[in-house]
Amino acid sequence: MYIHLGGEKIIRSSELIAIFDISIEKSSKQSKQFVAAALNDKRLERIGEEEAKSIVVTQNVVYYSPISSSTLKKRSRMLLES
Repeated sequence: MYIHLGGEKIIRSSELIAIFDISIEKSSKQSKQFVAAALNDKRLERIGEEEAKSIVVTQNVVYYSPISSSTLKKRSRMLLES
C-alpha cells in the first residue's frame, strides 16, 4: 500500500516510521537536532512550494509535507484497517 504525502510524492506504507505536526520542530530541541542531522546528511526533502504542515519520517528520508499531520495519520490508519 502507498500513502500520498502531497505534490507528486507517494511512499510505501511499509517505509513509514512516524508523522509529526510541524510545530514539534519549534518546541523540541531533539526534533530540531533530528531534522538538522537529516538536512546535513541530505536526507531531508521538502514536498512542493507550500508551507510545511507536517514532518514525515521514513526509513531513508525525512519529508516536509504540505498536508496536515492529522490528514496523513487518517490516511495511514485507513491503510491499516484495509
